[in-house]
Amino acid sequence: MKKIKKVVKFVKKLKKEVVAEKPMKKAEMQKTDSVLESYVIKSDKSTDILVKIKREGITIIYDLEIPEIDPATAVLLEDIRNELISVTAVGMTEIVDPNVVDTIRKRFTEEAEDILKKKVPTIGEETKEVLINKLMQDMLGLGEIEFLVNDSNLEEIVISSAKEPIRVFHKKYGWLPTNFSINREDKIINYSNIIARRVGRQITVLSPLLDAHLVSGDRVNAVLYPISTKGNTITIRRFARDPYTIIDLIENNTCNLEVAVLLWLAVEYEMNIIFSGGTASGKTVILNACMPFIPPNHRVISVEDTRELMLPEFLYWTPLVTRSANPEGKGVITMLDLLVNSLRMRPDRIVLGEMRRKEEAMVLFEAMHTGHSVYATMHANSASETISRLINPPLSVPANLLNAVNLNVVMFRDRRKGIRRVFQVAEFNVDEAKTSANILYRWLSEGDKIIKHSENSKLFEDISRNTGMIQSEVEKNLEEKKYILAWLIKNKIRSLKDFGKVMDYYYSGRERLLKEIRQNNVKMFKEEN
Repeated sequence: MKKIKKVVKFVKKLKKEVVAEKPMKKAEMQKTDSVLESYVIKSDKSTDILVKIKREGITIIYDLEIPEIDPATAVLLEDIRNELISVTAVGMTEIVDPNVVDTIRKRFTEEAEDILKKKVPTIGEETKEVLINKLMQDMLGLGEIEFLVNDSNLEEIVISSAKEPIRVFHKKYGWLPTNFSINREDKIINYSNIIARRVGRQITVLSPLLDAHLVSGDRVNAVLYPISTKGNTITIRRFARDPYTIIDLIENNTCNLEVAVLLWLAVEYEMNIIFSGGTASGKTVILNACMPFIPPNHRVISVEDTRELMLPEFLYWTPLVTRSANPEGKGVITMLDLLVNSLRMRPDRIVLGEMRRKEEAMVLFEAMHTGHSVYATMHANSASETISRLINPPLSVPANLLNAVNLNVVMFRDRRKGIRRVFQVAEFNVDEAKTSANILYRWLSEGDKIIKHSENSKLFEDISRNTGMIQSEVEKNLEEKKYILAWLIKNKIRSLKDFGKVMDYYYSGRERLLKEIRQNNVKMFKEEN
């Protein structure tokens, strides 16, 4: 009875704090000079969590204001947890099926509400939501890490060990230590096991490495002690909930309008494109941004190590992902397996997450020469380096096969300024003497702009040969595309869903789309927030 009275007192206090917090948020932003930025993230339907980016000495800290649970309430939640486990049956197939996780959560939430109301009849609605959210995070999620996973400003979340604070990579501030940590190594192991079970895998002392993903699609890598000598480690790469579209890339100056319409033209008429660049330069981002340019009646097969691509709903898309071997060394599915298999699925377009090995490269170039439209990423810092990497080990593609590549888009990341740019757009010129790159567009760091470097010698010729369009028709097509994209930029129609809807209209009824644009019918394409 004493315990319940303490809990009631606590939850009343917590409810007041949660309710009072809302009008204070903006004021708190200016409370101290040490706070560089403050914003709110949504943990669930009811709980708002305040994030402060603040300076402590020379260090910038990611400060997460999480409602504290006192010992009495923690004991109550543990009682509810044990009772839930005993009264709610969950089958093994449900645990490993990501499609039913929401159903399980809903079932647990309803049961938890009933138990909590019985134990604390006077509990307020908002406080009840806070406590149930805490319970669901601990039982079905990754505890307080779930708050970080819900912050769209973060790209990476790293648990190095129980001895160190969790660190995050913030889009604006880079690597930052947070104000909390996982205080026990066995808790980190438990989180790793939860992640592994969800994808039907195991992580043990004998198999201490895990490459998997969360239900949300976020990519996870875990390494156990003693392989990770400091302690058990988890690295989460957040999957973009609202991915960049080509409109975003034009607006943030990653590419310009001329490059965007050239890529649209190339994708529409089934040209082969290789996207290259350094680590985290934006290769996959621009590849993903180009995918809505594919006509809806084309079958798209994507092959990735982990799911990173997000394509609009109107596309006919089958995503394939690799699988690692089980503890017995069986069941492995490689990129090569999926690439070879994709050719038997009658694809019109093949998208390869990253080209790393000779066998993959040879199958991919064979697909190009048998009439498939292919898009792939690889590591190279310039168009000439892309050629060098392709024709030399480990890829060792015969130089004459490079004729099949219509465009090479090279991405660049300026780490000092924290920007990503289209560095070069090039064609490959292949002759008996040597293979060289013809740079069509290049980025100038002075003035931060992309300029035309030379006339294309192959692309328009290839498009004309494939479509029967003469040069003037190609140029008219480019101007029309430029007109459409400029209108979308002006009216801020940029989400994947909205942009996908425009592309669907373009291919199913171009004249109707142009009519709606001339009438400035923004509401037809822009989803209300």
